[in-house]
Amino acid sequence: MANDWFETVAEAQRRAKARLPKSVYGALIAGSEKGLSTNDNLTSFDQLGFAPHVAGNSNTREMSTTIMGQSLSMPVIISPTGVQAVHPQGEVAIARAAANRGIPMGLSSFASKSVEDVAAVNDSTLFQMYWCGDRATLEQRMERARAAGAKGLNVTLDWSFSNGRDWGSPWIPEKIDLKAIIKLAPEVLQKPAWLLSFAKTGRIPDLSAPNMAKPGEKAPTFFGAYYEWMQTPLPTWEDIAWLREQWGGPFMVKGVSRVDDAKRVVDLGATALSVSNHGGNNLDGTPAPIRALPAVADAVGSQIEVVLDGGIRRGSDVVKALALGARAVMIGRAYLWGLAANGQAGVENVLDVLRGGIDSAMLGMGKSNISELTRDDIVIPPDFLRALGTK
Repeated sequence: MANDWFETVAEAQRRAKARLPKSVYGALIAGSEKGLSTNDNLTSFDQLGFAPHVAGNSNTREMSTTIMGQSLSMPVIISPTGVQAVHPQGEVAIARAAANRGIPMGLSSFASKSVEDVAAVNDSTLFQMYWCGDRATLEQRMERARAAGAKGLNVTLDWSFSNGRDWGSPWIPEKIDLKAIIKLAPEVLQKPAWLLSFAKTGRIPDLSAPNMAKPGEKAPTFFGAYYEWMQTPLPTWEDIAWLREQWGGPFMVKGVSRVDDAKRVVDLGATALSVSNHGGNNLDGTPAPIRALPAVADAVGSQIEVVLDGGIRRGSDVVKALALGARAVMIGRAYLWGLAANGQAGVENVLDVLRGGIDSAMLGMGKSNISELTRDDIVIPPDFLRALGTK
């Protein structure tokens, strides 16, 4: 491609679709059941407008902030995702890009790269865990992350193991063996650039989850780790409080939509919470996070750091989220499109696009600092907001 730079996240997605095998791209699209939540995550931002100023605006815009004790050059955090088979460098490339742009790296326990490799290139790594395995296993994973240099722990609670999609789910093998190679060959051979990128490394995607490995044992496959998670009894609030206590440092609970749940998160002593519906991959019909954000922020925003995760595709989306009560946002698919399109440089490109969009929106709003953004800056349609768990 003559020009690897792209001007929007939408263009990054188009290039990702052109480059990735159909099954890999389908896994990133994901969603669940009818796709109501996935669609709402995106379209809800389109329903919000701005109330701009036209003169007397600031010549400078400051967008730095802090989350979980980490300094951010802009209010954006890499959300943890299981990056399997997108790019040979996977999460290491993402972490380098995030470090170069001055933002934290969220690393999934289901990631394709180890916490040691990722934390080595980004000293603001936030390690993500599910309630998976017994307490001794959970402690082992926490201590491994701590020893690797992780600065915070993120426990994700919003998952209902929904696996049906009206448009069909991609076929993803347990491991890449001869049978899988034969079945995937037709779609892989249509994407020579993707195939060549892995061929140059001398390795094929092994679909393993190295951060889920027990001491002295081989890393389980992605689906092996997923099965362990499915078999683990669901956590109680007391379990999550125990996890926070064992970690003893900055601690985020991810997946909150309801005010009553947000208050429980505050009570257990968490540093931060993420208003999220797991990118629409969880319980379909859960409202977009941007709809639920204001009620949560009003209820607990003075007691805990509130971030939003879901639907961010441009800098103006970030500004809308901040105006409605978020301290920062987390991005997932947006940087995955960048990674697929152009590796580390593609992720940096996405982050630059977001930074430019934040700056432009702040300029139009007449703001010199993101802390000045308020709900009065946003045009909110009637019946847009969802105050869940307030009764």
